[in-house]
Amino acid sequence: MTLLAVERIKLFTTRSPWWCMLLALFLTIGLTAVIAANWNNAPMPVLGAVYTHTFGLYVIMVMAALAVTTEYRFGTIKATFLAVPDRVSPLIAKAVVVALLAGLVGEAVGFGSWAASWLLADDNSQLALTTANDWRHVAGVGLVYAAGAVLALGVGALVRQTAGAVSIVLVFALVLESVVGLIPNIGDDIQKWMPFTVASKFIFGDPDASGMPDGAGPPVVGELSPWGSFGYFAAISLAVFIISLVVVKKRDA
Repeated sequence: MTLLAVERIKLFTTRSPWWCMLLALFLTIGLTAVIAANWNNAPMPVLGAVYTHTFGLYVIMVMAALAVTTEYRFGTIKATFLAVPDRVSPLIAKAVVVALLAGLVGEAVGFGSWAASWLLADDNSQLALTTANDWRHVAGVGLVYAAGAVLALGVGALVRQTAGAVSIVLVFALVLESVVGLIPNIGDDIQKWMPFTVASKFIFGDPDASGMPDGAGPPVVGELSPWGSFGYFAAISLAVFIISLVVVKKRDA
């Protein structure tokens, strides 16, 4: 518990987490509000309310990477490792704090976007959370944010440099996963199993057809169920984090 308190204090005594949380909330909910205010040709579905959640996800992943790279930049990680020589415990504590914070922000983003859509859409008859799928679409945002934060934290611990870690996370999520689909013959098959593509299925995949106009919905991605998709994304995030623990333990701070 002491390590958790220490990591919480270290995280919240810097400005970057506060700015990242505010940006994730206002950017995502604000964009959703604009979409909802202009959604006037059909009842707005629950999926429409969380369509922009990835914008906040990328911001939260930047926050998670900064949580560890900032310590390396200013050398405070050395004091932490002197106090806790095993090195693994403080990083696990940091991951718990960052993941919990990211999850809370994700829930605020999901339900805030849904509330904005409910208030601003001309026809909100399809926005009621009446099925398990509806709740997954909205509440699942927090789970994706938490897993994404652990992934970004692992990348930050491996790279130890802010620009590099942020670049890797954003380029992979925004560019590489889209470009890989252009590879002849095998691109589409590879793309189906890219982590952020699979994570999107947890939020969007296999929607309740009654909540979509004419039963339409996002294409099914890969071979996994929505919850299987989240398990896949969480497993990759955990694997990257575990690799970072091994590397951090072996090399100099």
